[in-house]
Amino acid sequence: MRKHLLPLLAALLAAAATTSFAIADQSGSRGGDDGNEHANSAYSIGLWGDLPYNADQQTRGVPNIIADMNAQKLAFIAHDGDIKSGSTRCDDPVYTQAVGYFNSSQAPAMYTPGDNEWTDCDRPSNGGYDSRERLQHIRETMLNTPYSFGQHRIRLQVQEAPYVENRRWEIGRVTYATLHVVGSDNDCEGDTTFGHPDECRPREAATIQWMRDTFAQAKSHGSAAVMFFMQANPGWDMDDPNRAPVRDPKTLAPTTDGFSKTLQALREETIAFRRPVAMVHGDSHYPRVDKPFQDSQGRRLENFTRVETFGDHAENSTNDAQWVKVNVDPRSREVFAFQPQIVPANRVAVPPPADGQGR
Repeated sequence: MRKHLLPLLAALLAAAATTSFAIADQSGSRGGDDGNEHANSAYSIGLWGDLPYNADQQTRGVPNIIADMNAQKLAFIAHDGDIKSGSTRCDDPVYTQAVGYFNSSQAPAMYTPGDNEWTDCDRPSNGGYDSRERLQHIRETMLNTPYSFGQHRIRLQVQEAPYVENRRWEIGRVTYATLHVVGSDNDCEGDTTFGHPDECRPREAATIQWMRDTFAQAKSHGSAAVMFFMQANPGWDMDDPNRAPVRDPKTLAPTTDGFSKTLQALREETIAFRRPVAMVHGDSHYPRVDKPFQDSQGRRLENFTRVETFGDHAENSTNDAQWVKVNVDPRSREVFAFQPQIVPANRVAVPPPADGQGR
């Protein structure tokens, strides 16, 4: 009898696992104390962005990153914008290529647009496109379903059209969301080639509302932490010379640019949330993890962490074609632990030893 029961038991367990995976493939796990015994389980995610910028990164750098992430069995990966260089054309194959990269991820893959793939497309070197048309193209071809990219997809919450790029999901007791905030002054009046305040300001208002709604959902679901993804480095304080504007933390001035209102809302919500908040961005291509955000009295917001991903450095090699691993443990005090990942196949300045040691 036992000889016959063992194969049957194995089949039943396999069927249960398949059913569970099929459910996970349809919708992101809900956080909070909802009876899910795995809600407090630890897991890891992968962060990258500002890639690829050249042919070498297209053919070697990015595939090597994705292969390295695939080998580490991540819960999901997220690209924080700029799927091309700001000096190359915005032709349709650029977006098709990016989808191919995202779908080669074994884990669910998320994406928020960057300025290089739409606001800067009106530059002659980019093909002289109407930047707003390129944004619409991204929405219609890359973000036209409520699912993630990747070989194993999850269903996401999506903001109402036209702002379908703003998305939200939960894994265990952590809430995640993308925010469409891009470099080049967020397509407002600042340093863009052709700013579009009529496009920027409604999108800015919608994105701020999405942020506030994300905090509200995190509170109602009992989330242990929140992590956001956006492309722009908005300039956090007066000690950050890597990307203008350099702001007075007490006023978040200048107050008329494309970032101030978003920062004001983020600061208000972060203080009220009281639990860990992380903001992942790219834009200035300076990999770092720090705490640059201050309140109106100049006091550091201890529960806020900025994470800037690696990005193209030399525009002629795989240098800085790397990623950041985040270990997520809802039971830990800080929830997020960050580990820069130097892909062995993408090392340039210090290649790995010939004997393969030190990997």
